[in-house]
Order: sequence, then structure tokens, then C-alpha cells
Amino acid sequence: MVATVIVGMLCVHLLCFGGMFLLIGARLQGRKLGMDAFAVGNLLLGTAYVLQLLGGPPGWNLMGVVNHTLTLCAPAVYWVGAMRFFDRPAPLWRPLITLALAYSALQVLVQWTLGPVARYAMLSGLSALAFLAMVVTVIYGVRTFARHLRVEMVLFAVLISGICALNAAKFVNILSGGLEALDMSNRFQMVFYIYMSFLATVLAPSVIWLVLRRLTDDLRAMAARDPLTQLLNRRGLTEGLEAHFRSRNAGPAHLFVVDIDHFKRINDTWGHEVGDTVLCHVADVLRETARKGDLASRVGGEEFVIVCRDTDSGGAMRLAERVRSAIERHGVPIGGGREPIRCTATIGVSHGFATAHGFDRAMQQADAALYHGKAAGRNRVVQSADTDSTPAATQANGSTSTA
Repeated sequence: MVATVIVGMLCVHLLCFGGMFLLIGARLQGRKLGMDAFAVGNLLLGTAYVLQLLGGPPGWNLMGVVNHTLTLCAPAVYWVGAMRFFDRPAPLWRPLITLALAYSALQVLVQWTLGPVARYAMLSGLSALAFLAMVVTVIYGVRTFARHLRVEMVLFAVLISGICALNAAKFVNILSGGLEALDMSNRFQMVFYIYMSFLATVLAPSVIWLVLRRLTDDLRAMAARDPLTQLLNRRGLTEGLEAHFRSRNAGPAHLFVVDIDHFKRINDTWGHEVGDTVLCHVADVLRETARKGDLASRVGGEEFVIVCRDTDSGGAMRLAERVRSAIERHGVPIGGGREPIRCTATIGVSHGFATAHGFDRAMQQADAALYHGKAAGRNRVVQSADTDSTPAATQANGSTSTA
């Protein structure tokens, strides 16, 4: 009686959270983060336990076959949901239907050839293998695509390992004790259902919490990114600098301002859509040219900023020249059979600064150098002078000179 009550509560829990997952997935619209698959997994497993309660003692009937099929399909669906949560595309319905039909046919074959004990043992054995595969995937994720969720993934691995071990023990019990090992009043079965209830109680809210965390992280990232180019905006750049200088081993940083030459003329001649294409092209050049660890941002209009961390003045000048040369060298494809647009950029480079508070001063230096570069003819790299922000070095058409 107690086991029946536990299984009944488990059914209610699974089905309710399955409905909740469906509602959350519907609200997320295009990007469901695997909630649709988690909902299907809960509904499959909840329905399987309902059929177990209605089907009576273990035996051979249609309800039992469907129960076993749904039970085995549930871990596969959860795996799909986890992959989708981490933006790994994974198909659901076609593999699910194929698995359901194949396992139903396999049950019939095993029942006729080896009997009911083998059929029940097969379910426990395959379930143990499915959960083992999930544990291996989670551990792999901790080292690769889920490194930012290390603690949560380790917890999931431990919890899933528990149900994997219980299914393996159940497999052994069935082989040694026959169908009597599946009696609802059996002590092992009680432990099994209590752990399943505990697992469902812990994992379902944990999945919702992970979705909320993912959405919060995405909102934070959106607030720190320019929506057109996906480079950092000024807020993201400031946060990145603060994080850099909090490190004990942080070295000095240099920044340079990149301004697209005659950008207004491009907008007036070709239209704002082409202008946006040029901005995205320059952003791509910055991403490809900047070193790993440098901070690339768009701070407004046609103006971009790169912060070179842990480098000297010479390194910042060499990087700025590579950026200038790459922008000049690569045309911007605009489609419609038209020739690519060639554009250039003027770059002003600041002196080094060693704290986040030095950012504004460095921006003033780089802006002053940029102004001098525009006055000198554009398409050049100009380095600021010392404390008075007066430009001290210019680079025109790829050659460097000192003013």
C-alpha cells in the first residue's frame, strides 16, 4: 500500500512538472532550451507509472508492453532535452518513434523466446545502460560545453549515477529472484520508488532553475553587447576591464579607437542597410585580428575600441596597424551583383594604463590621436603623446613617422 501511494505521488509529480515544462517552453517560443523535450520525457515516464499502477502484477499484456516502452524511451528524451539546452541540435520525434517501435518488437521477441523474467530484466539492464550513458555525457560536458555549470553538472552526475546503480541492482535481483523481485511490497522496490520520487523532486526544479539562470546570463550578455555587431558595448568593455584589473597578475593595457573613414558618405551613397553591412564587416575584422584576451567593442556609430591587455606600446601599435591594413585590404560584399565596397579606417592609440579608472583618460588620448589622424589625411594609425594627449606619432599609408 505504501509503495502504491509513493508511485501515485510520483506520477502526479512527473505529470505536473511535464505540464509546467510545456508551458515554460511555449513562453520561450523559438528558443525552448530543451523544455519541450523535458516535458515529453516527464509525460512518458509519468504515463508509464500510471500504466504500472493500472496493470496489476507483473505479467504479459499490452499495457505492460507500452509501460516498458515508455520507461525506456524517457531517458533518451531527457538526453535530447539536455543537448538542446546546451544548443546542441538533436532530433526528437523520429528517433523516439523508431526506438519505441523497435523496443516493442524486441519485447515480443524476448517474451516468446526467453519468457517474462528476461523481458523485465532487459528493461532494467537497458535502463541502467541508458542512465550510464547520461552520466558519461554529463561528465564529458563538465570538461567541455558545460564548464560554466561545473557544480550543477557534478550534482546531476551523482544523482543519475544513483538511479543507474539501482537499475543495475534491479537487473541482478530479477535474474536471481524472478518476478517476485518486482513485488511492490519488496524492500528493494520501496527503496527504488523512494529514490525515484526524490530524484523527480530534485531534478525538475533544478532544470527550471538552470533555465532561469541561462536566461539571466543571456540577458546580462545582451546588456553588454552591441545588438548589430555583437561586439562588447561600452558597459561590457568597462566590465571586462574591471575583471582584468582585479587579477593580481594583470599587466598594463592600451586601447585604440577605430573610426571608419567617410562613413556618412557610405550611408548617403549606398543606404543605411549597406552601412550596417560595413559596420559588421569591420567588427568581423576586429574579431579576427585581435589577440585572444583583447577586448573588442563598438562604442557608438562608426567608432570601435579595442583594449589590448598585457602588452606594451609597440605591441599595441603593431596590432592597430594589422587592423588598419586588414580593413583596407578586404572589400565589403554588398550583393546584387555590385562590386565590393572598399573602406579604410583611422586609428588613434593611447598610452598604457594600469587601472580601470585610467580608461577615460586613455579614451581622451586615443580620441585626440584619432582627430590628428583625420586632419592628416585619414587611413593611418596615430599614437598619442604623453600626458597632454597631443599626438606624437602618425602612420600614413602604412608607414610610421614621429611628430
